[in-house]
Amino acid sequence: MQTQTPTSSNPNTFELALIQLREILDDGLRHGFFDCAVSCEIVKDKKRRLVIRAGKSHQYTIAEHELPAR
Repeated sequence: MQTQTPTSSNPNTFELALIQLREILDDGLRHGFFDCAVSCEIVKDKKRRLVIRAGKSHQYTIAEHELPAR
């Protein structure tokens, strides 16, 4: 499982997850079929653990302040 964890030099974990999801969708649509699952849970310090499973698993830990404003 690949893991991306936010650090002071990489505050854009949410954007990285969106990029990964977009790549999975683009590749799947190009091939004509794919299976993808996305799950999320709240972990320590109100961070969100986002897991994208599509052949490989990609895990991102997203701080609450990185979430888009409503």
